[in-house]
This record gives sequence, C-alpha cells and structure tokens, in this order.
Amino acid sequence: MNTEEAIITRRSIKHFDPLYSFSEMEINKLLSLAILSPTAFNQQNWRFVIIEDIEIRNKIRSHAWDQAQVTDASLFIVLCADLKSWEKGTQRYWRNASKALREIMLSAMDNYYRNRHQVQRDEAMRSCGIAAQTLMLSARSMGYDSCPMDGFDYNKVAKVIHLPEDHVITMCLAIGKEIKPAWPRPGQLPLEDVIIKNKFKSL
Repeated sequence: MNTEEAIITRRSIKHFDPLYSFSEMEINKLLSLAILSPTAFNQQNWRFVIIEDIEIRNKIRSHAWDQAQVTDASLFIVLCADLKSWEKGTQRYWRNASKALREIMLSAMDNYYRNRHQVQRDEAMRSCGIAAQTLMLSARSMGYDSCPMDGFDYNKVAKVIHLPEDHVITMCLAIGKEIKPAWPRPGQLPLEDVIIKNKFKSL
C-alpha cells in the first residue's frame, strides 16, 4: 500500500479482533518506523509504553469510559514523552556528528529548553503527535488499523503505568485488526476554510 492510499484509508477504528495477535517482528517493525519520526534537536523524547498485561489493560479501560479498543486491540500503546530529555544523556543524540557541530547543537538545545516548562511540554506534544501519525500510517500500510485516544483519565492512567514525574502522557494508541468499519467520514472542511495564504486578515 502506498502512502497516499494509507492516508486516505486510515480511519479511527473502535472495534478490533480480540483474538488477533501481532508477531514480535511486526511490532518491532512498527516501532522501528516510529522512531524515525523527527524531533527537535533530535532529542527523541517519545516513550512507547506497550501494555501487554491484560490486568493493566483492564485497569486502563476502566479509566477510559470502558472503550473496548483498550483491551481488544492487538497492540496498545500509552504514548508518553520525557519532558527532560533535552538534558539527559544528550551526547547520544549527536554522537555521529562532528565534535564542533555536536557542541553547537547541545548548547542550543540547552538554551532553548532550560527553565521553559511550557516549551518543554509543547515539544512533547509535537513529537508524540508526529510519532503517532507515523505509527498509524505504518500500521495501515501493513494492512492494520488504529485508533488514537485521548478519552481517558490521564492522572489515573499515569498512576497505573507508574509514570515518572518528569514524563507526560500525550495519548494512547490502539492498533489491530478491524472487525467493524468506521462510519462514513462525517464531513471534511473544504480547503478554502483551512488554508490561509501569507497571513490572517486584520479584524
């Protein structure tokens, strides 16, 4: 399946085959593609919490309006971000660059994020959003379906997965084999409603 077809046919699926399992190879392929997603300063701040334990899935489902995809999807990911990745082991991010470039980038990263907590959080949301779309399109290209989720109690799920204090949950993602298609697209806005050329009109 090519990229255009994957984009067009990707839908948010709510009903997955609970008996279908991914192979370890398929899971590794999906995650290996996901970590090719871009991040600012190459800090790779996403963290993919794979929920395999059925008891933990059931706990999350109880905090997610009892949505079936939490337990029925073949792969369920709590997509988190490390808000402090910009100051943790940063040499790793630029280990293949020249020393001069590495020093420039690491200094710039520190200057950009230090003491700017909202910027750190905004970056987490951007990074994980891009990674989530990469996962969804990769899954679709492999013939699978997905559902991004924000309908859950973030604080309670954070306790279930023992989320570190310097991390944040951005969303959950269910991936699996569809058994019931999504309803028809309810209505896309026309391009002229969402495209602004050059600048917004003055009020």
